[in-house]
Parts: sequence; structure tokens; C-alpha cells
Amino acid sequence: MSATHIEQRSRVRIALLAIVAGIVILGLKYLSYVLSGSVALKSDAIESIVNVVAAVFALGAVIFSGKPADKEHPYGHGKIEHFSAAFEGGLISLAAVFILLEAAKGLIYGVELKDLGKGLAVNLLAGALNGLLGWFLLTQGRKKRSKALEADGHHILSDFWTTIGIAVGLLAVKLTGIKWFDPVMAAVVGLLLARTGFRLVKESSQALLDVEDPDVLGKVLEAMNTVRTWDIIAVHELRTFRSGRYTHVDVHIVVPEFYPVRLAHDLCEDFGKKALEDGNIEGEVHTHVDPCGRIYCDRCPAESCAIRVAPKTTDATFNLEEAIAAGPA
Repeated sequence: MSATHIEQRSRVRIALLAIVAGIVILGLKYLSYVLSGSVALKSDAIESIVNVVAAVFALGAVIFSGKPADKEHPYGHGKIEHFSAAFEGGLISLAAVFILLEAAKGLIYGVELKDLGKGLAVNLLAGALNGLLGWFLLTQGRKKRSKALEADGHHILSDFWTTIGIAVGLLAVKLTGIKWFDPVMAAVVGLLLARTGFRLVKESSQALLDVEDPDVLGKVLEAMNTVRTWDIIAVHELRTFRSGRYTHVDVHIVVPEFYPVRLAHDLCEDFGKKALEDGNIEGEVHTHVDPCGRIYCDRCPAESCAIRVAPKTTDATFNLEEAIAAGPA
């Protein structure tokens, strides 16, 4: 069994765990609402419904993204993970609307609280489980390079913090007897969820539109500087885009103009593969070979080059500004 297949099975298991844990946590939060009658705890339970639905969608995205590239999808199926994250952001925003409506009803008509102590205790247990689940999904999503799992982790961690906020607000209700604190806390939860949903949709839409990721670009360039050999003279027109966990890199590479085609081709292909390995990046590099044209002598480290027209005077390290710029004609 290949390492890629093992990684994919691991992602699927993590997504399944998120569904099971989400259902258990939803049950606990609904129980806390039934025990207490709190609008704020009801809003927390509504968010957990979103968690479960989002986890199911994330599982589908993880399975689909693991399919290899084919004729209809030559760049693979990884972008489905960004769709999953955008879908989750939309669900969170919808949940925020429902919660704000519940909060408004509570403020207008009032609320009848029951056993707030027991409800809070059960909800805090659910919140602690949410915190552990969110941390696990976030770290594993980053480790496995799964945007769907990472987005789910961000969402569940935000749920954890809202649970803590609700607990603080309801403790104030219990200590002061001021019942309108309850719907006010529900409204705060709704606003925080709306913010989280907007952020997820924004980040996912940027990935779907192939907006350049500065972190990925910097990581690729750092790896190129590490593995370069003396005859990789310069790089330019460096571009990257993400398809789920898969990174596609396009780059023009300048080599000595006297190199035969085969040697230049093999050099650039090997350079691209080593850069991905050094940067621990799952993806591919498409290279375009450019002859030096004797215009890079000031940075070329080949001091004994027979066709050199000027001595080396500047640092040969690739920098971001030149790497992403168009090369000289």
C-alpha cells in the first residue's frame, strides 16, 4: 500500500471521527437546553447541528479529493476541499441568522429558565469535548494538508470559545437573576458565528479563484534556494496555486546557454522535485528552461565559465521580487 493511500485512509478516518463526536456533542448540548430552557444553550445546540452537517460534507470532500487526476480533471479533485470549507462557512452564517432570531424572540417575549445549573454542567462537558475535537481536527488538517479538515477544526474551536462565553454569561444570570443576559449571550454567539462564517467563505473563495498564497510562495522559494546547484542561475515568473492539499508550481529556470537540451531538461526536472521534497510540499513543478544569454554573469557562480562577459558581483540568492517578475527578453 502506497504512502499516499495510507494518508488518504487516515484523512477519511479523521473525518468519520468528527461525525461521530459531533453527534455525541450535539446530544449533550440539546440535553443542556432541555434541562435549562436557556436560549443561549439552544443557540449552542443549533450550532452543533451545523457541526454535524459540515462534518458529513467534509467526509465527502476528503473522499472525493483523494481520487487521482483523470481526463476530465487533469489537475486532480483537490479543489472540492475548498468547496467544503465554503459550504461550511455558509452553514455557519445560516446558523448565525437562526440564533439571532432566537435571541430577538427571547429579548422581546422573555425566557423561562429551568434548572440552569445542570444545563450549564452538561454544556461545559460538551464544550470540553468540542475543544479537544477542534484542536485535533485543526492539527491533523494541517499535518495531512486537508483544507476541509482544517476548516472543520477552525469552526469547532470557535464553537468551543462560544460555549465558554455562554457559560460566563449564564453564570451571571444565575448569580444576578437578570434573565435578559441569556438572550444577549445568544446574540453574541450569533454575531461571532457570522464572523467565522464570513472568514471561511472569504478564504475558500480566494483559493477557488487561485489567489496567490504568500506563505506557499515563500515556502517554495526557500526550498529552491536550499537545493539549487551552481548551474541553476536564476528563476523568474514563479507562480503557485493550491488544489486542496496539492500545490502546482510554474517557474522559468535560467541555465547556462551552452547546455544541451537533454541536460538542461533533466537539471530543471530534478531541481523541481528536490524543491518539493525539501519543502515537504505535495504537488508538482512545471518548468520552462531559459538560456542565460550572458546577461546573468554578475550573479552566476560559475567563475570558470568560458563565455562569461562580466565578473560575479552580486548575491546569487533568489529573492521573491525577482522570482515572481517576468524575465528579461
